[in-house]
Amino acid sequence: MYDYGSRLRVRAGQWAFTKSEGYGLASLLLKQDFIYEVFTSHRNGSILIYHDGDDGSRQKVFNILDGITLDDLVEGEPTQTQVSREITDDFYLKLSKMISRRLIGRWFLPMPIKNALTIYRAMRYVWNGLDSLTSFNVDVNLLDGAAVAGALMQRQYQPASSMMFLLSISDALEDYTVQKAKSTLKDSLALNIDTVWVVGDDGDERQVSAMDIGKGDKIKVHMGDVIPVDGKIVDGEGMVNEASMTGEPLAVHKTIGKTVHAGTVMEEGNIIVEVYSMNKETRLNKIIDLIENSEELKAETQSKAEKLADSIVPYSFLATALTYFITGNATKALSVLMVDFSCAIKLTTPLSIISAMREASDNRMMVKGGKFLEAYANADTIVFDKTGTLTKATPKVVEVIPMSKRYERDEILRMAACIEEHFAHSIATAIVKQAEAEGLKHQEDHSEVEYIVAHGIVTEYDGKRAVIGSRHFLFDDEKVKVTKTQEKKIAKKASEHSVVYLAIDGKLEGIICIDDPVREEAKDVIEELKSLGIENIIMLTGDSESGAKAGAKALGITEYKSQVLPEDKSRIVEELKAEGKTVIMVGDGINDSPALATADVSVSMKHSSDIAREVADISLLSDDLYDLVTLRKLSVGMLDKINTNYRNIVAVNGSLLVLGVMGVIPPSTSSMIHNLSTMLFGALSTKSVLNNNDIEVEAIEVADAS
Repeated sequence: MYDYGSRLRVRAGQWAFTKSEGYGLASLLLKQDFIYEVFTSHRNGSILIYHDGDDGSRQKVFNILDGITLDDLVEGEPTQTQVSREITDDFYLKLSKMISRRLIGRWFLPMPIKNALTIYRAMRYVWNGLDSLTSFNVDVNLLDGAAVAGALMQRQYQPASSMMFLLSISDALEDYTVQKAKSTLKDSLALNIDTVWVVGDDGDERQVSAMDIGKGDKIKVHMGDVIPVDGKIVDGEGMVNEASMTGEPLAVHKTIGKTVHAGTVMEEGNIIVEVYSMNKETRLNKIIDLIENSEELKAETQSKAEKLADSIVPYSFLATALTYFITGNATKALSVLMVDFSCAIKLTTPLSIISAMREASDNRMMVKGGKFLEAYANADTIVFDKTGTLTKATPKVVEVIPMSKRYERDEILRMAACIEEHFAHSIATAIVKQAEAEGLKHQEDHSEVEYIVAHGIVTEYDGKRAVIGSRHFLFDDEKVKVTKTQEKKIAKKASEHSVVYLAIDGKLEGIICIDDPVREEAKDVIEELKSLGIENIIMLTGDSESGAKAGAKALGITEYKSQVLPEDKSRIVEELKAEGKTVIMVGDGINDSPALATADVSVSMKHSSDIAREVADISLLSDDLYDLVTLRKLSVGMLDKINTNYRNIVAVNGSLLVLGVMGVIPPSTSSMIHNLSTMLFGALSTKSVLNNNDIEVEAIEVADAS
C-alpha cells in the first residue's frame, strides 16, 4: 500500500482483475462524491485512488474495497482521464525499452554486429532522405538522411547510431504528441450527459437516465442544454449553436421538422426532439471515431516546431557546403552536417508544451491546445463576468417583498420558482432552492416559457401574462406600471441587493432580493494577476450601477461596466482587441458565450453552463479562482522554458559548428556532444514549472504502475 495525502494506492494482487474489469472497478469507485480520480493496472492489481484527503475519506475507501466481491467486477469503459494516463504510461514504457535496447547493444554486442545493425537501421533514414530529394523538398528528412549517410561513408558508425537513436526518441515523442492531441480533441467533443427530460404521450416531462432512452423517444431540450441525441424537432423552435459540428460560430434557427445533432447547444428557445440515434450511433461519435482512426492529425504545436526545424535545414546544408569549399576537408564538413539544430527543436518544443499541459491537467485545468497557453501567457487584459466568477455562483434569496395586496409573500416566491425552475441560471436556481427550503411546492401552472437572454422570462400563468426578470426588461421593454410607493421600496432594496422583478398582467406584484457574495480570494487573485503582468482588469455585470460599483470597490477593480447585455460583452471584447490588447475572457453563463468566443483566449469556471464549457479554450475543473494565477505562472513559465531552450540550443550547437570547422573536434565528438546536449535539453523540457519535485513523483508513479 502507498498512502500520501489525497493519493492512495493499494494492490489486489497480480491479475486480480482484467483490464476491462479495472475500468468497471474505477467506475464503481467514482460514484462516491469524495473520490475524483481512479486508475487501475491489471498487470499487478494496482488501484490508484485520488480522494478528498481527510482521514474519514481514507477509511471510507478501505470500507468500499473490503466490500467488493467478484460479482462487482464487471467490465467497463475507460474514462477520458484514464485513456490519457494510459497514453502517457505507454510512452514512458516505450521510451524505457528503447533506452534498454540501446544500452544492451552498446555494451554486449560484438563490433561487427553493432555496425551491421547500424547500417540496417540507417536504410530507413537514407530512403526517407532520397524520397524528399526526389520530391524537391529541402526538409528535416533530407538533412537526417544526408547526415546519417555521410557518417556511414566516413565509417563513423557510433555517431550515426547515436543520431538515429535520438531521432527515434523524437519520432516516439511525435507519436505521443499526436495521440495526446487526439485524446484532448475527443475529450472536448465527448458528451457527459447523465440525465435527460423525456416527454410522455400525455405531455408530462420526467427526468430519466440518458442510457435508458431509445429510438423514437421524445426528449425536451431546454435553453442552454447540450443536445444529447441526433433527432428531428417535433415541437418548438430555437437557435442552435452547431460550432462543435460545423465550426460555424453563429447559431442556426431550427423549427419543426429540422434535424439536430448530438453535441450541438440549444442557445435560445426550447424544443422537443424525436430520437433518431443516440450514444455511439450519433454523428458526433462517428466524427470522434474518424478522429481516433486518423493518421494525419497532428498537434498544432508539433507542426509549428517542425516548420521551424525545416526552415533551418537549408542553412545547415549551406554551412556544410561552405566548410567543404573553404577547407576541402570532408571530415570538417561532416562535423558541421552532424550538428542538427532542428533535431533539438523538434524534441524540446513539444516536450515543453506537453509538460505544461500535463501540469495543467494535474492542477485540474483542461487546456484544449498549446496555443491557448501561449495566448494566456501573452495576454495583457483580463475581462471578468461578475456572477459565478468573481462571486461564489451561489446567490441566495434574502428577501421577498409583495408589491400589492393581490398576492402574499409566499405566493410571490412560489410563482417565481414555478416559472424559473427549468433554467440553469444561478439566480433561477437560488429562487427554486429557496422555495424548496420553505416547502412551497407547486405544479406546472404556466404555459410554455420564453427565455429572453439577459432580460428575463415571459409566460402565461393562470391565464395571465407573467414576466420575471431585470428592471430594464419589465419597465422599459414590457412597460410594466409602477407606483411612486413601489419606486421608493425598489430604490432602497436595489441599492443593497440584486433585484428580480415579477409582474402579472402588466402590474408589478413582487420583488425578490438576492445577494451573491464575492469570493473571499477574488481580491487577492486580482492583485496577483496584476503583479504577473496583466495590466487591465475589467469587470462586466448586468447589475445596476450601484451594485456594480460596490462590487468593484470590494474587489479593488477600477474599471467596470454595469447593466451589460450579452451582445455588449462581445462588443467590449472586440473593442479591446481592436486597441491592440490580448484579451482573456473569464465567464460561466449562457450569456457569456459570445464574449468567450470573441476573446483571444477564454476560460470557463467549474460550474459553467454547457455552452460556456463548449466555447471556452480552457476549463477550470476546481472551484478555486487562484487557478487563474496558477495558469498564468504555468503559461509564462512554459514560454520562458521554450525560449531558454532555443538560446541554449543555438549556443551549444553554434559552438560545435565553430569547433568542427576549426578542426578542434572530430565528427564523432561533435555528434556525441550534440546528442547528449539534445537529450539534456529534452530532460529539462519536462521539468515542472510550478513544482520541481513533480518529475520525481511522476517517476515513482510510472515505476509503481509498471
